[in-house]
Amino acid sequence: MHNVKRVKQTPQALEARKEKERVKIQEFLSLSEDVLLRRKNSDFSEDAFKLTTRLLHINPEFYTASDPLRPDICDTLIPRSPPAGINKLLADELMMTMAALKSHPKVYWIWNHRRWCLENIPSGPGGGGEETADGWKKSAWDHELFVVEKLLDADARNFHAWSYRRYVLASMPVPRPELSELAYTSRKIEANFSNFSAWHQRSKVLPRLWAAGVLDETKSREEEYDLLRNAMYTDPEDQSVWVYHRWLVGTRASKELLEREIQAIEELLAEQPDSKYPGDPVVAGK
Repeated sequence: MHNVKRVKQTPQALEARKEKERVKIQEFLSLSEDVLLRRKNSDFSEDAFKLTTRLLHINPEFYTASDPLRPDICDTLIPRSPPAGINKLLADELMMTMAALKSHPKVYWIWNHRRWCLENIPSGPGGGGEETADGWKKSAWDHELFVVEKLLDADARNFHAWSYRRYVLASMPVPRPELSELAYTSRKIEANFSNFSAWHQRSKVLPRLWAAGVLDETKSREEEYDLLRNAMYTDPEDQSVWVYHRWLVGTRASKELLEREIQAIEELLAEQPDSKYPGDPVVAGK
């Protein structure tokens, strides 16, 4: 880290660190050899499951241990377990991969394995203990949305997380209201205009709200242009703003609208003549 004074380590401390790393590497090599052999022999036992757990704790990026071996093992264990046992097994899997996501938020297998876990959660009791069709499922999917939004709080432009979040929204037993989703994209955009994924998600939500009559389309569109104008003047070099602007204009173009937007862009260029995207003839409609 910058401005942090380095502490010189003694030769003994350096050697101890190297030895610790050697032990870890040796354990990893031994475990990976064992896991790969079990995979070759189609060993989907509980022992194999425990070995893959240890291996993934050492190296969460070890794809071969997780996909497809780990789901295959779970498929073997699940038929032997009652619903509560299956729910616990999959909840533990989600917890294990959550720890991996904190340090490796862009590793595909982690996201894929979480999908597999969520899609296999059984029906179970609701909050009051009564049997409901979606008790455990609803709880798991609601929590998953919370998890992915926490990850986006840490890195608002993580496209893996945005893509996964769209999958979660589409899969939830109880859908999230579209207005809540629009408000979420507003918060992300207002926090940072340079968030292509938030603009993109907005372009998916608004047409559904307009089609359903939830929002007055004419008024809503003008509010979008106001938001865009603010973003354009704040950071005219941000490409995501201009991509969204092109989408918005293109979905209901008219001569009057095009002339108005060209004039607005020319006014922006008069203030910031060196800006790249406003000067693009495609953006300016010329």
